[in-house]
This record gives sequence, structure tokens and C-alpha cells, in this order.
Amino acid sequence: MTTTLDPPVPIGKAAVGALGLLALFTGALESVVSPTIPLLERELDMSQSEGALLSIVLLISGALITPLAGMFGDRYGGKRVLIRLMAVVAVGGTVSALAPNLPVLLLGQVLQGAMVGALPLSFIVVRKNLPPGESRVAIGVVSGLFVGGGMVGMLSAGPVAEELSRHWMFALPTIAVVGATLLVNRLMPSDRPGGSDDAGIDWPGLLLLSGMLVTLMLVLALAPEAASQPLVLGALVVFLAVFVAGWVSVERRAASPVIDLHMLARPAIWKACALTFVICLGTSMAAYLVPQLLDERGDGYGFSASATEIGFLLLPGAVAATLAGPLGGIGDRRFGSRAVVNTGVVMMAVSLVVLASVHTEVWHVVVGKALIALASGLCVTAMTTSTATAVDAKDTGIATSLILVSRVLGYAVGGQLGGALLTAATPSGSEVAAESAYVTGFVIAGVVTSLALFVTRTMPKGVKECPSPIS
Repeated sequence: MTTTLDPPVPIGKAAVGALGLLALFTGALESVVSPTIPLLERELDMSQSEGALLSIVLLISGALITPLAGMFGDRYGGKRVLIRLMAVVAVGGTVSALAPNLPVLLLGQVLQGAMVGALPLSFIVVRKNLPPGESRVAIGVVSGLFVGGGMVGMLSAGPVAEELSRHWMFALPTIAVVGATLLVNRLMPSDRPGGSDDAGIDWPGLLLLSGMLVTLMLVLALAPEAASQPLVLGALVVFLAVFVAGWVSVERRAASPVIDLHMLARPAIWKACALTFVICLGTSMAAYLVPQLLDERGDGYGFSASATEIGFLLLPGAVAATLAGPLGGIGDRRFGSRAVVNTGVVMMAVSLVVLASVHTEVWHVVVGKALIALASGLCVTAMTTSTATAVDAKDTGIATSLILVSRVLGYAVGGQLGGALLTAATPSGSEVAAESAYVTGFVIAGVVTSLALFVTRTMPKGVKECPSPIS
């Protein structure tokens, strides 16, 4: 006996707006830790190594949960999985807000990592309930608001923690996430499940991927101290190679892999993942170096800005990042993904190189950061929207989760590289990094970003979109 499913109900602007609000608030909750690591180290009596662990645990958790979320969303329905996932995020935010010590805060961050999986689930819902052209714009809006939310969290975390307490910097966005989730649950129609319930979970692949990501983060964290701990770093590199080889072997044979290597092998997918990783690596280096430069108190460089002043100076970048989402979606629909990505890559690479040579005035840094944020948002949005609409609707979650994992890894690697540069350029007993470290960092970020042009040359001008269920 077969069950006849009702056709999907087209969604309106209010439902897309609710998804956008959810993306905004989850982005804010995701980013509150990074700018407040020094404060948390003081209040929780943490060492710098513990602070580094706290800064990456959400990324690791998110990178693991995202492909599972996309797979389950394709299989059981995006809205159904999204609501349950956001319940986990709300619990994680509450645990983080009430945490009396580091172990409890780490647990909260692990649970909060589920929020990264919300984006592919949102894309599934949008793709199944909107016509092709409108789905591109809606995905761009949701992506842009998530990025903008991240900037809002970075701007507001410091003032909230200083004026109220560290507990409220987690509590306020968590409350907002709960409200937005309830709004999505009410306004968003349920989407049709697209897969079989019989497919299992690739636990060996998930465990190996976990080991691979944790080892990678440890290698990056210990890289600046390679001279003092060469054996430890060498052993970690060997472990990383073993995890990668084992994971690839397991995923090739798995019936329902965590990350579908066959899909990843498609030119459109692996090129989008490579571009996203490279662009986010460059963006992350700039995102780390710019606030440090604004805070720097060097002889002839730096601006000695306070936390509140830094937040204000980063505001144009937050606005640019927010606008980049819908602009990227519109540009992808009108001109094609290659044109949008090429424009963004050139803009970002030029901005980084110019910033390396000209950073003597505050406005140099502010304008440079805003252009970098705009360019990065255009590129990532174009990659996400073109990937989401280039595969069958039933594969939307899996395909976009690959892009988001690439984004997470790019940000993690770029941030660690930026930190390693400043650490290596800070003399013993001093807290001031040499100006050359900033110049080198911006130049490296610009060069790495420009490498994306070698990949975009082989991309088609536009991606033919697979039809949605209601087109």
C-alpha cells in the first residue's frame, strides 16, 4: 500500500523572513566566544591552550553535525529536522549561559555546534517550496543574514559581557533563537521527505572524521610551538595522515556515508568546495588580523582601540556582509556563479594587498575590512546557491553541507594561521607583534584568495538548475 503525499505548499515572504531571523540569531550565538576569549580566560582561570580549545570546539562539532543534518533533512524533511536541531542548540546555549566552569562551557559549545547544520536544512525547505529563481534569492538572503548575525555577535559580545556578564552574552541570543524557531515552526509548511528510512548511519566514518578534524585543529594550534615540541607535532601529523586514509577508505565503501565522496568528486561540487575553503581561509585571516591591528599599540602602527571602539569600527563590515547574501543570490541568478565569484575574488585579493601596504589611518582598515566582507559574502553565497540548485532536490542538504564544512574548515585554518603569524612575530616578554606580521598576513591572505581564479577559469558561466518540486 502506498501513501499519497500532498504537494508542497509554496512559502511566502513571512516564512522566508522567519528563516532569515533564525539564521541571524544563530549566527550571533555562534560568534560570541571569539571576541571574548581573553575575558573568559580571566573569569574561568583558563590557560591559553584551553582558550584555543574553547575557540575551536564549536567548529569541530558543527563540521561533524552538518553533513548528518543535511542527510537527515533530505531523508526525513528539512523542517522536521531543523526544529529538532534548534532544540539542541537552545539547550547548548542555556548550558553555556549557566556554565560555572570550563568543562560545562565546553559541553554547551559542543551542543551549540548543531546550529551550523541549520543552514543546509533551511536550503532544503526553500528549495522544495519555491520556484528555481526565487529559491536562489531566498538562499542568498538566509546565507547573508547568517553571516551578518556572526558579525552582530562579535560586535555585541564584548559590551554585553562587560556591562552585564558573560552569562548574558550567551543567554540573549539563545532567547532570540528560541523565538525565531517558534516562528519558523508556525509559518513554515512541512516539506516532503525525500529518502528512505532504511539507510543507516555511517558511525565508523563519523568517528574517523571526528578524529581527523580534532587532530587537524591540534596540529594548527601547536604549529607556532613546533621548535619546542617537534616530536608531538610530528606524531600528530602522522595521526592526521592515518585518519585521512582510514576515513577515505571507509567512506568509499559505506552505504550511506557521512560525506558522499562520489558527490564530492563531481566537478561542480569539488570546485565549489575548493573555492569556499580558499576564500574563507583568506577571509578568516583578515577577520583575525584586523581587530588585532586596531587594538595594537606598536611604535608607529596600531590604533590602541578599546573593545567598544573596535566593535563600532567593524560595523561597516557587518553591514557589507549582510548585504552580500541577497546581492550574491541575485547576481548568481542574473549573471551566473562564475561572474559573481570572479568579481568577489578580485575585489577581495586587491583589498587585502592594498591593506597590507596602506594601514596608517583608521579609515584604511575600516574600508578594507568592509570590502573584504562584501567580497567574501558574494563568493560564498554564489557557491552555496549554485551548488544547492545544481543537484537534485533530494540531495540539496548533502551538497550544501559539503560547502558549509569547507567554510568551517577554511575559517578554522585561516584563524589559526593568523594567530601563528602574530605569535611568531611577538618577542619574548612582549605583548606587541611586529608590524611585518600584519603585512605578511594580509599578503598571504591575498595571494591565497587569488588562487581561486585558477579554479573559476574552469567553471561554466552558469549552472543549469535542477527543477524544484513545484516549478
